[in-house]
Amino acid sequence: MDYKDYYKILGVDRKAGADDIRKAYRKLAMQFHPDKNPGDKKSEEKFKEINEAYQVLSDEKKRARYDQLGSAYSNFRTGGGRPNDFQWEDWSGARGGGGGVNADDPFNGGGFSDFFRTIFGEAMRSSARSQAAQQQQHGYQQEVDITFQEAFEGTTRHLQSDDRKLQVRIPAGVKTGSKVRVAGAGPEGLDLYLIVNITDEDKFERDGQDLYTTSTLSVFTLILGGETDVETPTGKVKLNIPAGTQTDQVFRLAGRGMPHIKNPNTRGDLFVKLKVQVPKYLSAKQRELLEEAALIKF
Repeated sequence: MDYKDYYKILGVDRKAGADDIRKAYRKLAMQFHPDKNPGDKKSEEKFKEINEAYQVLSDEKKRARYDQLGSAYSNFRTGGGRPNDFQWEDWSGARGGGGGVNADDPFNGGGFSDFFRTIFGEAMRSSARSQAAQQQQHGYQQEVDITFQEAFEGTTRHLQSDDRKLQVRIPAGVKTGSKVRVAGAGPEGLDLYLIVNITDEDKFERDGQDLYTTSTLSVFTLILGGETDVETPTGKVKLNIPAGTQTDQVFRLAGRGMPHIKNPNTRGDLFVKLKVQVPKYLSAKQRELLEEAALIKF
């Protein structure tokens, strides 16, 4: 069995913090998501690898166990050991590995690798038993990845439930962790709850329905006034900058934020913080004029 380097799969350092791991996962998940690469088997396998790596590195206990395994495996290989001779059973979540656990995800099209099942098999079985008990009481839950733009506009997903094909509408205004109930869509007629995960939610900072972003502009625009382009969820808009505007000043664009999930015609606001861009190169004449301007008393 091959050892999987989850840090390499996500492209993060072994000392990476939770935020860095989450950002790396979201970026890669958006790039390789099957919805963006229909029919591409390589992208599908890569997406499964990315999800598996995130399952481990985002969980403190799993990550600690994985790091212990990685250290032991590294020492073994340094000592001249061959991969197939490594004592995997010493790290097995249960004797004989973690087979028999159905971790298939209808949205990413696959389960976990043998490597994952061997190392975390018992934890998976325990989690599966707990999830099954919750499902009998509350219905079935399933994560679904969407982009920020889909969360802003609303989107749909197609599900296969037994012999039925369902089209589920995810309303505008959802956030990571939002639940979308699909009545009777789960096995045995139970409800299905889609748990939303926004893969690129760091595109804008969000507080409720309000959004926050920054805009970089020339120092001369701040001094003399003018216009700057600001990115909004509906595209770029022109923002008028009065002469003498200070850096870090915040402008409020009313009604440019996220829609309210219960009333999509009502939106929050977009707040734009200004950042100054200073020119790196000046001609002799330009420098002379700026030195003269520097004598101005504030």
